[in-house]
Amino acid sequence: MQRLLPPFIALLTSLWLATGQAAEPAAKAQPALTVSTTTPVRGLLAEHLSANGNIAAWQEASVGAEIGGLRIADVLVNVGDAVRKGQVLARFATDLVQGDVAQARAALRQAQAAVAEAQANAARAQALSGSGAMSAQQIQQYATAEQSAAASVAAAEAALGTQLLRLKHTEVLAPDGGIISSRTATVGAVVNVGAELFRMVRQGRLEWRAEVNASDLARLRAGTQALITTTSGAQVRGRVRMLGPTVDVNTRNALVYVDVPGQAGLRAGLYASGEFLLGDKQALSVPLSAVVVRDGFPSVFELQGNDHVVLRRVRTGQRVGERIEVTEGLADHARIVERGGTFLNDGDLVQVVENSEQKQAESGSSQAQAATKTK
Repeated sequence: MQRLLPPFIALLTSLWLATGQAAEPAAKAQPALTVSTTTPVRGLLAEHLSANGNIAAWQEASVGAEIGGLRIADVLVNVGDAVRKGQVLARFATDLVQGDVAQARAALRQAQAAVAEAQANAARAQALSGSGAMSAQQIQQYATAEQSAAASVAAAEAALGTQLLRLKHTEVLAPDGGIISSRTATVGAVVNVGAELFRMVRQGRLEWRAEVNASDLARLRAGTQALITTTSGAQVRGRVRMLGPTVDVNTRNALVYVDVPGQAGLRAGLYASGEFLLGDKQALSVPLSAVVVRDGFPSVFELQGNDHVVLRRVRTGQRVGERIEVTEGLADHARIVERGGTFLNDGDLVQVVENSEQKQAESGSSQAQAATKTK
């Protein structure tokens, strides 16, 4: 019996040691996540103001008929055509107007013949004024007839000028250079005076009419640059021409008019978003991946010590590329989780990977201290 005790005691001892070694790792807390860390960066950040709006024509010109009751004989342009100032867009049939011009010329010649006869009569009467052959009243009548005939000539000349002007207006001319945006003129149609035949974008100039909140108007001024992105993804640069003089009472937004180049990718009526480039400012920024939303508020996880994280609520500003501005709630020297914060909770234990920015910073510091000691 005494010989069996030592082996039995040895067995119990080994079992106790094995159980203790297995329980020790189980009792040790495991990290919730392996993370990399980073620190905020303070530097120059491009400040911008986002807005939305429509692409519209700088000015639209309405081209109408200046004479009425005539048939359209020819239409020379179509929608999308670029035209120059004074170019013929359409022509009316001129038969009726040319007849009126011929009639007015004949009336003028008749008035000129009448005035020649009146002048001759007035001259003869004036020659006999001292002989007593004609009374003063008769002489005055001949002089008055001469003046009346001269007035008839002037009226006939004015009537001829009116008809010639009507003949000129049988050609519809472009009031300015630009691009035809709509056409209602149809060959064979008889139109009234003032009827719109064409609509054109003056000088081909377009503008972006951005809606900006009234509180942001003070940040803008004429000449501010803007980067505009259309729904197709095309990007163009423009420049603020003027700020709208009024604010909409319902939306509290004002229009900002931005001149944009007339490129092939832009059309009047397109919806576009954009940013006004306001310059650079000093700001604190973090990677966009470091910001998580908790309870509806942007937050980051700050590393406490070497292995615990604390949830910090922050206030964010504008986004630039893959970074976002932090305006409040974070110190410059804070160590924060760079990515993976979505899977963390306040107070979680984490493991910082060796290749994180924080580990690299600590390694660089240790090497610098070692080099100093060596010297």
